[in-house]
Amino acid sequence: MSVELHFNSLVTPAEPGTSLFTYGEKLGIPVPTSCNKQGKCKECVIEVAEGMDCLSKPGPEEKHLKGNFRLSCCTRVTAEQGTVRCHTMRRGTMKIEKHAFELPTGPRTWQLDPAVTRDGDRILLDGVEIDRGTGPLHGLAIDLGTTTVVIRLLNLETGEVVADSSFENPQRFGGSDVMARIQYDTEDRTKTLQRTLTGYLSRAITEFPVDPRSIYEVIIAGNSTMRDMFFRLSVYSIGQSPYQSLTELEIAEGKRTTTSLSNTARRLGLPIHPKARIYGLPIISGHVGADAAACMLAVDLAHEEHLVAVMDIGTNTELIVGNKHKVLAASCPAGPAFEGGQITFGMPGLPGAIEKVAIQDDGRVETRVIGDVPPEGICGSGLVDLLAELLRTGRMNALGRFEDGSHEFVVTSAGDRPVTFSEADINALAQAKGANVAGLQIAFAEYGLDYSQLDVFYLAGGFGRHLGLESSKRIGLIPNLPAEKIVQVGNASVEGACIALLSRTKRAELEALVKRVQHCRLETHPGFFDYFVEGCQFAPVGGAEVSET
Repeated sequence: MSVELHFNSLVTPAEPGTSLFTYGEKLGIPVPTSCNKQGKCKECVIEVAEGMDCLSKPGPEEKHLKGNFRLSCCTRVTAEQGTVRCHTMRRGTMKIEKHAFELPTGPRTWQLDPAVTRDGDRILLDGVEIDRGTGPLHGLAIDLGTTTVVIRLLNLETGEVVADSSFENPQRFGGSDVMARIQYDTEDRTKTLQRTLTGYLSRAITEFPVDPRSIYEVIIAGNSTMRDMFFRLSVYSIGQSPYQSLTELEIAEGKRTTTSLSNTARRLGLPIHPKARIYGLPIISGHVGADAAACMLAVDLAHEEHLVAVMDIGTNTELIVGNKHKVLAASCPAGPAFEGGQITFGMPGLPGAIEKVAIQDDGRVETRVIGDVPPEGICGSGLVDLLAELLRTGRMNALGRFEDGSHEFVVTSAGDRPVTFSEADINALAQAKGANVAGLQIAFAEYGLDYSQLDVFYLAGGFGRHLGLESSKRIGLIPNLPAEKIVQVGNASVEGACIALLSRTKRAELEALVKRVQHCRLETHPGFFDYFVEGCQFAPVGGAEVSET
């Protein structure tokens, strides 16, 4: 007899005494490591979804890990039979946006103007020689999301996207949301979260089809916590009222003039040219971070005459409202539910994730699975569809309760175990949605704007790009606007980072723009709780009735 090991959806029999890292190698799974399986680099983090009792107890090398997270090199099979399910933070190819989107309000007007240039064989950064060579000049645009990390490799002389990569943020062992990671990082004091992320980034960079030393600049976007943590700053102050980054505090003290950050690749540990610059885009204020700033650059808000809104739904939903004359921004503490966190069968947009759901008149549940493989779970777009279909067919009411008195709905039994959806899952999604709706209502009220006055509603983010609009409007995740006003723009954060990488002019423009943004603090708004409670109900927000189709 042997244990049945499910590792990143691959299955193998596992005998007692062998580490999960070894089985990963046998299955061809690239488990990150830089310490030759000694438990020192902390990079080979895996999440055990089932069968922890079949594995060895955590050792001293794993004292930094909580919950179901383990180091695969230190975790051995101990049982002779049973089932173990585990996965790395890089389970496969995630659905990412590879191409630039086109603005509905007109073409871009900016020109290539990178900070890295050449003069003969001299390679210059802001006019200062940092290397010599005749090969191509490359740069990276990175969006450090709480749940997902996206990287684009660009040719700085042509603006071409050479390659891209994405993976689940391995810092999840420190908590699924930013407040949990702030607490973890503050108590840890060894920069474990930063080192683990740097390890994953390093592996992704070395897998690109170019010499890593040809990468001379990196632009970092991300919420305030993710950005500051990567730059090895203390994030303690972001977790305490009034929730400000150290960069904001230093501006108030007259120690700096911008919230942007800059360091070298050598100091931050990335395996690119050691003199390459790592530039962290400026944050707006508090939890409204560099990802929101990047979104503003992506939609060219500094030159926008129309009234627009940008909503990047994620663990920390970013919301921007306005135009070139006035901009208001807010951050909604939505949590990870719509990205698969805290949901029984929730998972990111990876192969095996149900991404579309439809309930037929005869009760049959039709699903579409990423990768056309047996379903393992359900990702954000599938969760939104499922909620909307349960609501449309009368199986669930607006309060998120099953009308037949049950506590669980079977989505599919097509995989090796049924994928189910419970009222506890619905409750987690309701609270995430409630935070988003509260942000929308307060931001629009503070701006003095009605939804009907909006010209364009940009739905940003990898998650937002794949949402069914009718489903999203039905459950009240986004405003009930006409379809022609809603533009799904994909990962606007990494798009903005690309623009900043390719144009010093646009980068300077963004530095000026963030200083004009009005920060709407939801946590201190007197109406937040009422808006939140109302937003937890599954009902359209503003506008007319949602179509039944």
